[in-house]
Formats: sequence, C-alpha cells, structure tokens
Amino acid sequence: MKDDETPTTEMPADFSELIEGGDGPAAEKTDSSDVDMSRVSGWRRILRGNRTLWIVALCAVVSLVAGLLVGRFLISPAEASEAPEPGLVTVPVEFGSLSNDVTLRADVGYADAVEVTIDTTGGGSVVTGSVPEVGTTLNPLSIALEVVGRPVIVLPGELPAYRTLRFGVSGPDVLQLKQALVSVGIDAGDVTSNTFDQATANAVGQLYAQAGYPAPAPEEGADDAVRSAEQGVRDAQSSVTQAQQALTAAGAGPSKLESWQADVKVAQAEQALADAKACVPGGESPCPSIQQAEWDVQTAKLERDQLWSAKNTGSEKAALDAARSQVDAANEALESARQSVLPYLPAGEVLFLTELPRRVDAVNVKRGSTIQGSVMTVSGAAVRLTGAAAEADARLLKVGSEATFELPDGTQQRAVITELKPGKDSKARWDVLFEPDPLTAEQITQLQGSNVRVQIAVGATEGDVLSVPLAALTAGPGGESRVEVVESDPREGKDAETRTVVVKTGLAAKGAVEVSAVDGDLEEGDLVVVGR
Repeated sequence: MKDDETPTTEMPADFSELIEGGDGPAAEKTDSSDVDMSRVSGWRRILRGNRTLWIVALCAVVSLVAGLLVGRFLISPAEASEAPEPGLVTVPVEFGSLSNDVTLRADVGYADAVEVTIDTTGGGSVVTGSVPEVGTTLNPLSIALEVVGRPVIVLPGELPAYRTLRFGVSGPDVLQLKQALVSVGIDAGDVTSNTFDQATANAVGQLYAQAGYPAPAPEEGADDAVRSAEQGVRDAQSSVTQAQQALTAAGAGPSKLESWQADVKVAQAEQALADAKACVPGGESPCPSIQQAEWDVQTAKLERDQLWSAKNTGSEKAALDAARSQVDAANEALESARQSVLPYLPAGEVLFLTELPRRVDAVNVKRGSTIQGSVMTVSGAAVRLTGAAAEADARLLKVGSEATFELPDGTQQRAVITELKPGKDSKARWDVLFEPDPLTAEQITQLQGSNVRVQIAVGATEGDVLSVPLAALTAGPGGESRVEVVESDPREGKDAETRTVVVKTGLAAKGAVEVSAVDGDLEEGDLVVVGR
C-alpha cells in the first residue's frame, strides 16, 4: 500500500465485482471522482492480496452463527437433571362394564372318580368278555364287565351291592334296587316297600332279559325240590278226598235196603206177637211166650229207629282235618320250593353308580385275566372344574353364580358354580365346584388335567357405565363426590384450565368406581385429575 492511498472502513457494495474487476453498477459510480477510484483500487488490492484470510474469516462468522443457533436447542446435563415444571396427572374417563371379581385356580377333570370293585365271592373271577375301552360311557343297563360269562349290570344307586338280593330279604338295598328298576322302565311293584317280593323277582327277570342274559340259575337241587313239593301237594289233596268221602258216608242215613230190612223185622216181630196171643194152650206145640214176643217187637222197632238217628262221625271229621292240614303244609313247602327258583340278583352281577352316565377313565383287567382289586376307574361323564377359595372369598359366592375361564385358544368360556363345600375349620379353604358350558371333544382333550384361572363376578354393573379411578374423586363442601375435568393441556400444570363436575358414585371394583354426572357434563375420554 502506498502512502497516498488512505485505507477506508467502507466496504464496496458488491464484493464479487471488486474482486473480479467487472463493470457492475458499483464500478460505474466511481467515474465521478478520482477519490472513489482510489478507494476501489485499494480494496481490490486488499481483497486480492488477502483472499485466503477473508475466506477463513467468513467461515468463522458462519460457525459462530451456527453455534448460537444450535445452542438454543441443546441443554447441558445439569439443565437436563433439573425437574421440569410439574403438570397435572390425568386419566381418561372410561366407558364399559365394571365388576368386582373373585379369582381362583381350578383343576379341570371329570367329576367324582370312583374305583370299581366286583364281588367275586359267589363264583369265579375270570374276565370272559365285554371289557370296556377307556372313554366308554356307562349308562343305566350298560354291561360294565363280563365275569365267567355273567354280566355286571350298571344301575343308578348310591349304596354298593354287598349281598345277594332274593325273595324274602328286606332292607335299604332292596328299596334302592326297586327304585333303580323303576327308573329304567321296569315295574318292580311297591317302591315304598323294602321287601324283595314276587313283583321284585319278576322285575329282576325282566332286567336280565333286557340285558340279554338269562337270570342266574337256582341252587343245585332246587328244581327237584319243587317237583317233590308239587307231588306232596297232590298226595295231600288225595287224602283229603278220601277223608271227605268217609265223613260223608258216616253221616248219611240208612239205605233203602237197610230201611226195608228194618221194617220187615218189625213186621215179623209183630206177627210173632200176634201168633203168641192167638195160641191155645194144650195144643201139639207149646205156645210162645207173649212177653218175649212183645220184647222182640220193641227191639225191632228200636233197631229201625236207630237207623234214622244221627251217627257219631267224630273220627271221620278228625281224619278230614288232618288231611287238610297236610295239604296246607304241602302248599307251604311248594311255595318255599318255588321261591328258591325265583330270579334273584347276586352282588357280583350289579354295579350301582351315582350320577349316571359315567366315563371309563382306566381299565385294570383284560379278557382272560383274574380279577384282583379294582377292575376299572370311572368318573362323571361331564367335565368339572374343582377349585379352592379362602373362606372370606367363598362367602361372597353362591351356587348358580356365573364364572369365566380361558380356553387353550384364548377365548373365554362360561361356567356355573354347582357346589360350595366349607372347610373343616375356619382356617381351611372351601372347595368350589364349577360346571362349564358344553365343550367340544377337542377342547376337553386339551383341558383334561390342566389348571385354569377362574374369575367369578360377585358384583357387577348392569351394562356399560362411566368409571374413573378412585383417586379422581374429591369431596365437596357438602360431602358430595366430585371430579376435576381438564379442559386444556394438562402439561400446563397450575395454569391448565379445569372444571369441577359433581358425580354420583356406584359400584367400586379394581381401583375404579362407577360415576354419573349430577351437576355438569362428563363423557368417555374426558381427562380427570388424579394427582398434581
């Protein structure tokens, strides 16, 4: 730079023109004076000689501006750790059903598993056929098993068979048999009587006929005893006939011949008396005695009268009574013999089970094997859920209450409480039994033996309702319940716009409470304050 060239702080209007020395509008203005030309020339020399310096300076300025802009959006760790200005804690008002539930775990399985035993004391114990498969359903009149060619017939009943039921026995097991027979459509006579009578025996015969088996054979010699008793009755009846004839004969009057002979004898005696009176003494023959002749007449008349008098038939009557007694005894013997051949029910040929039908869960025998212990395990044909609940929860439940549990595919299945069994003491849990709605065979297979979560609603709203958390409720000056509804952005904190709505509360469950607006508007989705 020369001494006569004075630097200036003014910048040319167009740097690009100065650097390139072009003919722009700024250059045309310098034609007015030498001073202006001198300034322009000076700046050109400065810019051309320090071009790198100016570029670096320009970059520094740009970096400074960028740093200032970025600094407005970045905060330091210290600033980040500072707590933000608190806002309102809100929860939306919900619309839906609300319920208070008791939740428990329950095992899924078939009801009332029972081990079946067969009484084999009255005969053999070899299984000869009709062995059911697992899953078989046992109904009334089903054949549970066949032992030594004889059936084990299934009948409804609670009392197990413990003796052979035959004519003349009585007891609760006979009454149970009669009621079971009637339940399957067989007339068993008087079902209020606990005595096995003729009608019961006939019903047992029908039972075996429906089962497709002959009735049990009578004991050896029973048929011969019947035949012998029948012959005894015939012989006794013949004796009665003979005794009756003897009595009749003894009590009858004289025959015509006997009567005629008596009359002739009287006439002869009278004639002899007349001859005696007419006899003249001194004749060739001595005269008969008149007195004797009179006695003979009286005797003949007495004999004739005796024929028409009643005879003593005491011995004949006694013989007839004895013969009749023999008939009664023979009939009793025949009745007893016939009773011994009436149909009867051995204890080993009947299986009484409650809650039929039943499902066969396990079979412990096979054809040809000998029975030892339990032959099979059966359970109720219906699936049942068995759970346990604390006494406090159990007392909230009742038979008939509805429950829900989850199926393997995630869907909800309905069930109903069928029984509540209190614990043995106040500390013991209660048994809760459920019957689910009908399940498919596949669902039963998937659920069998599993443990599921069951929910029972012990209090529920009638349909869908508005509900808020319990923490959203506040008490007004008059004790009324209120909620605070946020109208603006909750993040504004104390500056947020809110309004108070007086509400009526209903069912409380799971930390929420049913509400309905009394003074003000409240709708689903409104934000209510639960904290600040």
